Amino acid sequence: IRSGFAMTEPDVASSDARNIETSIVRDGDHYVINGRKWWTTGAMDPRCQILIVMGKTNPDADSYNQQSMVLVPINTPGVTVERNLLVFGYVDQHGHAEITFKDVRVPVANLIGQEGAGFAIAQARLGPGRVHHCMRAIGMAERALSLMIARANSRVAFGKELSHQGTIQNWIAESRIEIEQARLLVLKCAWMIDTQGAKAARKEIAAIKVAVPRMAQQVVDRAIQVHGGAGVSQDTVLASMYAGIRTLRIVDGPDEVHIRDIARMEIKP
Repeated sequence: IRSGFAMTEPDVASSDARNIETSIVRDGDHYVINGRKWWTTGAMDPRCQILIVMGKTNPDADSYNQQSMVLVPINTPGVTVERNLLVFGYVDQHGHAEITFKDVRVPVANLIGQEGAGFAIAQARLGPGRVHHCMRAIGMAERALSLMIARANSRVAFGKELSHQGTIQNWIAESRIEIEQARLLVLKCAWMIDTQGAKAARKEIAAIKVAVPRMAQQVVDRAIQVHGGAGVSQDTVLASMYAGIRTLRIVDGPDEVHIRDIARMEIKP
C-alpha cells in the first residue's frame, strides 16, 4: 500500500503551514474532520489506502501549536476524492488529488504524536524532503543534458551538426558547470544534516531548494530549445520534465519564502 499526504489547501497560502484551516474536532473517542485539500500526492495511486491529514485541533493555541496530523483511511465515509490535478496539462506520477472531508470520523488513536505537534512534524518531514527533491532535480538535469548532447550530435542545420555551433557548445558547457555547482551544494547540505542535524542545516536546505530547481529548469529549457518542436511535444520527455521542474519551484515552499529565510539568517547577529 501507500499513503497520501494531505496538507496543502486551495483557500489559504499553504506556504505558511500555520494558515491551514481544516478542522479536526474531538468528539468523545473520535475526531471529526472537515475541510478541503489539494495537491495530495499519492492519493490517486490505486495502492493508496491511508491519508495523513493536517488540520487544526487547537485553534486557540499559539500559531505554531494549533495543528495536528491524523491518519484517515481513504475509504472512510465523508472522504471524497474530487479530481486529479494536472501539472501544466500532464499527469505527474499517479497524479495529485483534490479531496474534501465532510464530517469524517476517525478514532482518537489515529492521532500522530501529540495534539498541536502537526507543524513541527511537517517541518521535520519537509527539510529532508527538500533534499530528496533536489537530488531528483539533479538527475533530471543530467538526463536533459544527455538528451541535449545526443540531439546536438545528430541534428544538422546550416551544413553542420548542432554540436559544432558555438551557441550550442556554450549551452552544453554552462549546463555541466551549473549541474556540478548544484550537486556540491546538495552534498554539503546532506553532509550537514548527517553530522549536525536538519536544524543546523536550515540555511543550506533553503539554498538548495532555490538553486537546484532553477538550475534544472534552465538546463531542461536549453535541451528543449535544441530539440526544437520535438522538445515541446509528447515525443520526448523534456516537456513533461519542464512541467515538473517548474512546479518544484513552488512545491514545499516557493522560492521567495526560502530566499526570505536565507536573508533573515544572514542578517541575524
